[in-house]
Amino acid sequence: MKKILLATTIAALAIPSVALAAKYTEAPVANGGSVVGKITFSGDDPAPQTYAVTKDNAVCGDAAREIDFVKVNNGALNDVVVYLDKVKTGKAFPALDIKVDQKACAFDPYFTVMHNEGTIEATNSDSVMHNIHTYEMIGRAKKTAFNVSQPEPGTITKAVKFKRGSGMKIECDAHDFMHSFVFVAKNPYYAVVNADGTFEIGDVPAGTYKIKTWHGTLGENKGKVTVTAGGSVTWDFEYK
Repeated sequence: MKKILLATTIAALAIPSVALAAKYTEAPVANGGSVVGKITFSGDDPAPQTYAVTKDNAVCGDAAREIDFVKVNNGALNDVVVYLDKVKTGKAFPALDIKVDQKACAFDPYFTVMHNEGTIEATNSDSVMHNIHTYEMIGRAKKTAFNVSQPEPGTITKAVKFKRGSGMKIECDAHDFMHSFVFVAKNPYYAVVNADGTFEIGDVPAGTYKIKTWHGTLGENKGKVTVTAGGSVTWDFEYK
C-alpha cells in the first residue's frame, strides 16, 4: 500500500512540471482569423511623475526628470500590449532579443517587446555607474530577475526566462528617475497598440481564447474572444 501511495504521489507531483515545461509549437495555420480592437483610457490623464536629479549632474543634467508612466493620446492609451494567453500552437514565433542603452541617465527605449527565453543586451554609455535592476512583474508584485552593477561603460547580456510574469520592469538602483518596461511574449499572438489605441492580432487558429492587456503601470486586464476560421472579432477595452 505504501508503495502504491508513493507512486501515486510522485506521478501527481510530476504533472505540474510537465505542464510548466510545455513550450509553444509552430505549425501551419489554415484559414486563420483575427482579433481587432482599441484600448482607451477614461478620466483625467495622470500627470507625469517628476524626479529631482541630485547626483551625477554632469552626465544626467540638472533639470528635473519627468516620466510619463501613463501616456494618453486623445483618449487612446499607449504603451499597451494586447495578447492571447496560453496559446500552445500556431504561426511562426521567431526569436526576438532586445537592446537597452543607458545614455544621459535614461533608458532607451522606454518601452519595448522581447520574446521569452530571449536575451537582453544592456549597455552603459555613460561615464557614471549604473546598476541595472530588472524585475519579473507578476500581477502587482515584482520579483528580481537580475541585478547587475555597471560601474564603467560597457555591455552585459542576460537571458530572460519567465514562468509566470508577462512583463519586466527595469530600474537603475543608482538613479531613481530611470525607468523602462518590457513586455515578454510567450507566443506570437500579441500586438502593441498603435498611437490611436488600435491593434490587430492576425493568423489566429479558430477557437476561444483568453485575451489580456498588459500595461507596465496600470497592470493587466482580461476577457474572452471566439475567433472563427477566416473571420474577424472585435474586442475593445477601457482603462479607468
